[in-house]
Amino acid sequence: MNWEQFFSMGGYGFYVWTSYGLMFVVLGINVFLAARRKSEVLKSIARRLKQEGKLS
Repeated sequence: MNWEQFFSMGGYGFYVWTSYGLMFVVLGINVFLAARRKSEVLKSIARRLKQEGKLS
């Protein structure tokens, strides 16, 4: 088997590789949004603790 056959996957390569690409894009967005939300929550908690005088 050569690389061309591997990537064409019997004529279904476009659909297969498009699916993999979309999956990685969605997973990447999910990781990015989760990290951003975590940062926002931690900042919010720090702000509340500072307002309550429990954080110096």
